[in-house]
Amino acid sequence: MEIQLQIFFLLVILLSAVIHEYSHGYMAWQLGDDTAKVMGRLTINPLAHIDPFGTILLPLVLWFVTGGSFIFAYAKPVPVNLYRLQNQKWGPPLVAFAGPGSNLVTAGLLSLILRFLPISPFAGFLAIVIYANLLLAVFNLVPIPPLDGSRILDAIVPDKFMQFKLIFQQYGFVLLLFFIFFLFPLIVPVISFLFYLLTGYNFWHLLSFI
Repeated sequence: MEIQLQIFFLLVILLSAVIHEYSHGYMAWQLGDDTAKVMGRLTINPLAHIDPFGTILLPLVLWFVTGGSFIFAYAKPVPVNLYRLQNQKWGPPLVAFAGPGSNLVTAGLLSLILRFLPISPFAGFLAIVIYANLLLAVFNLVPIPPLDGSRILDAIVPDKFMQFKLIFQQYGFVLLLFFIFFLFPLIVPVISFLFYLLTGYNFWHLLSFI
């Protein structure tokens, strides 16, 4: 991928991550927790969501390590006080799913537009936006703390396994870094399949028209 497309992809990832985090905060607000709103994080202003590691350092490291073949970034997590949610059982997983859910909705709506477009450079750029949102959705649904998938899993796993969940959370960040740098390719086929399912196109085929 040429450097111009890499920069565009990174910008799309960051803007999509902002929508992702905003959706977490909005869902929490609707369910009784206004922490994000009070702290000024219930906004789509990208400056409010910059994370020193996820927004700046991580994409730079990945760019150098992979020679520019893979770039990923994320925004600063929106603060949520789970104890203030009205539904203590399903409130946390609903808030967790709101982020990747917003990315899936964005990808789905843009896919409807893409299906009616002729193959062109614009279609290629639109494909990047769709792919980036699918990437964020699938990645965040991986059940590794502090990703959203782990919060959803917490609501499903019985309390008798609490000790194992606490250990998993304790080493979550280490496991997350290991996943990003060594196991990330495992979810690429899932993203590509979802892209084809939504658009009817091969992502790399559309990218070649830019």
